[in-house]
Amino acid sequence: MQAPILTLTLNPALDMATGVPQIIPGHKLRCTDPHLDPGGGGLNVSRAIKALGGDSLALVALGGLTGDRLAGLIRAEGVTFLSILGPGETRQSLTVTEESSGKQFRFMLPGPVWGAAERARVFTLLAATARPGGYSVISGSQPPGVPADFPAHLAASMEGSLVVLDTSGAALTEAVRTPIPGLEVLRMDGEEGEELAGHSLETLTDTADFAAGLVARGVAKRVIVARGAEGNVLAEAGRRLFSPAPKVRVKSTVGAGDSFVAAFVLSLARGQDSAQALAMASAAAAAAVMTDATMLCRAEDVMRLMHEAAARDI
Repeated sequence: MQAPILTLTLNPALDMATGVPQIIPGHKLRCTDPHLDPGGGGLNVSRAIKALGGDSLALVALGGLTGDRLAGLIRAEGVTFLSILGPGETRQSLTVTEESSGKQFRFMLPGPVWGAAERARVFTLLAATARPGGYSVISGSQPPGVPADFPAHLAASMEGSLVVLDTSGAALTEAVRTPIPGLEVLRMDGEEGEELAGHSLETLTDTADFAAGLVARGVAKRVIVARGAEGNVLAEAGRRLFSPAPKVRVKSTVGAGDSFVAAFVLSLARGQDSAQALAMASAAAAAAVMTDATMLCRAEDVMRLMHEAAARDI
C-alpha cells in the first residue's frame, strides 16, 4: 500500500548529455551521440519513484516543440503525467563530460517567463489533483517571473496534502524566513544551510542543531540537510538522525538530490518512519552518482546499498 504522491515541475528541461575528449576554448569540439532524458526536479522525482517500484502523478509544464519532445520521452519511460500549458518554449539543458579528466560541465537555460495567467492555471490544477493525506513534492528551480514566496502559494492550493519542498535560492530563503504553514519536509544542501545559518556547519552536531532550530521555529516538521559525500542529517520534533553516504565510485552527481527526495517520499508514503526513509534516500542518492550523465538511481543498487546507509541518532 502506498499513499498518493504528486510531483510538480514548472521549469522542466530536455536534458542532453554528451562527451568530448577535451574541452579547448575556440576549437570545434566533436561530441559523442547525445543521450536524452526528461529533466526537472519534480519530474526526476517521479522517474526515480517509478524506478523504485512506486507510483506518482507528475504535473509538468510543457510548451512548444521542445515540450512535445519532452512529453514523448516521459511517455516512453511510463511515468504517469498531466501536462500544464506553459508559456513559450520548454527549456533545454546540456551536460558535457570531458573524457580526459572526467569533469562535467553543466549548461542550464533559464526557461520561459511565467505570468499571472499561467500561475492561476497551476493553482486550479493543483486544487483538483492533490489528495488530502497524500504527498505533494515541489522540487527544482522556480520558473522566471514567479515571486520568491511562490511555493507558499502552491502549498496553500493543496489543502490537506503533505508538502515536500526541495528548492534553492530566493525561494528557499523565503521559505525559511516566512514558514509555509504545515510544511511536511524541507530539504537543502550543506552550503545552503550554512548560508541560511550565517556560519559554517562543520560537524554533524552543528548541522543537527541548525536543522532542529528550523523545526522548532515551525519551518517544517522535518528538515533535511545534505552533507555531500559524508551523508545526510534529519531533524524532527524530539529526534535528530544521521545517515552516512555509502562509498561508491562517482560517475555523475546529476540527479542525486532528486533520487534522494524520491526514495524519501516513497518510503514515507509506504508507511515507514523517518530513519527508514532517510536510509533509503541516502542509498538512492549514492546509487544515482554511480550512473552515467543524467541517469537516476537503479532499484537494485539502492537495495544493495541500504545497509551502508542505516540511520543513527545524533
